[in-house]
Amino acid sequence: MPELSLVADVGGQVAGHVMISHATIRDGEESHRVAMLSPLAVAPQFQRRGVGSALVREVTRRADDSGEPLVVLEGSPIFYGRLGFEYSVPYGIHLTLPSWAPAEASQVLRLRNYTPSIRGLVIYPAAFDEVADD
Repeated sequence: MPELSLVADVGGQVAGHVMISHATIRDGEESHRVAMLSPLAVAPQFQRRGVGSALVREVTRRADDSGEPLVVLEGSPIFYGRLGFEYSVPYGIHLTLPSWAPAEASQVLRLRNYTPSIRGLVIYPAAFDEVADD
């Protein structure tokens, strides 16, 4: 989704990038298209300066404005929790996490069009099939 792929430029240097793709949440025969944030990257020299937070805030604002019901991701509950993300399991949303990730890395941000009927297992886009677990 080109409108949900953002690059942070600081003084003519690429400082970071964030992207939202579509994923599917499947619950039996029912499926819902949802937004999935991945990846978020910030160049080392720009880390801990608010670049990543600004990128996440802006891309999720745009996802909300485009009518997405929620955003899912795998990530640090400490970092993403500051940005409004919550542990997804209490909402009935499950992500298949890498073996090294804590369960709480399964995160969701409920947007204005969120409805509790959206629940189930997140099915990643095919492009993520080749991403290694370890």
